[in-house]
Amino acid sequence: MAAIDVRNRRIDAKIVYYGPAQSGKTTNLLNVHNRLPESARGPMRSIDTVDERTLFFDFTPLQPIEVGGWQIRFHLYTVPGQDDYVRTRRAILGGTDGIVFVADASPEHQQSNLASMAELHQHLDHYQRRPETTPLLLQVNKTDLPDALGTDAVADPLNTHAWPVLSAMAIRGIGVSETLSTIAKLVARQL
Repeated sequence: MAAIDVRNRRIDAKIVYYGPAQSGKTTNLLNVHNRLPESARGPMRSIDTVDERTLFFDFTPLQPIEVGGWQIRFHLYTVPGQDDYVRTRRAILGGTDGIVFVADASPEHQQSNLASMAELHQHLDHYQRRPETTPLLLQVNKTDLPDALGTDAVADPLNTHAWPVLSAMAIRGIGVSETLSTIAKLVARQL
């Protein structure tokens, strides 16, 4: 949950990018980090395997923005998608204020999307969080691939709680800032 410093009117909030392996979670974060001016972002921290897959998590803090006289600073995390890192994903979700579920639009990844969403529900249950009240956005990524399914075809089986849905091509930066802006607003409303 958000860390609130009443004396200094500052809130630190955590947003986690969650989804199956190689769906584009890290690509989203890299794109956000690279597009922001240096003064608006902190350092990008990443621990990768030799083939550049996320080993533990990626992290980048954004500089605070002012909302209603309060400074809100968002800390962005990704989780590793590989099957071996279930406990790591659960640990990173602890204390989250918002989640971006990054789904892969490739037909061959639909089962992975469903399995990852089911696991996310289990983790939320572990933390006694209700999916229908947790700020969550569903991003359908890789919509630029030649065999990509339509956004609705990917999102409908995953979206059991009427979460906002956005299409993206994270590798090109399309839909990335809209995703961050939308989830930040959802989180800010609940703070």
